[in-house]
Amino acid sequence: MDNLNIEGTKQTPEIDFDAASGILKISGRSIPENTFEFFNPVLLWLDSYAAEAPEKVIAKINLEYFNTSSSKYILEVLKRLKNILHDGKDVLVQWYYEEDDEEMMETGEDYEDVSGLPFEIIAVEED
Repeated sequence: MDNLNIEGTKQTPEIDFDAASGILKISGRSIPENTFEFFNPVLLWLDSYAAEAPEKVIAKINLEYFNTSSSKYILEVLKRLKNILHDGKDVLVQWYYEEDDEEMMETGEDYEDVSGLPFEIIAVEED
C-alpha cells in the first residue's frame, strides 16, 4: 500500500503516514477552509489501511492548534484507529503538546477518554 503524504500549509497539517512502518504522523495547524475536503482522503486511506496494517501502529499527533471542525475529523481518525485495534493490532496514540499549553494537554486526555485508545501524552519544550 502507498504511503500518504500531504504537505502542511499555514492552514492545514502535514500528514505523513508510512504504511510499512505503521507510523502515522499528523502535525502543524489544522484550520482548513473546507475540513471535509482536507480530511476525507485521510479517512479513506485509513479505511483501506485497516486491512493491511502491521502488528504495531503508532499515531503521532502534534498539532499546535486546530479549530472545532478539525476536532470532529480528528475524532474520526481515532475511530479508524480503534477499528485497527479491534482487528487485533497494537495501536498507540502519542499526543504531543507544548509544555505550557495546558489546554492542548487536556484535549489529548479528553480524546483518550472518548476514543478508548491507549495514549501517551507527551510534553515538548518550545523552541
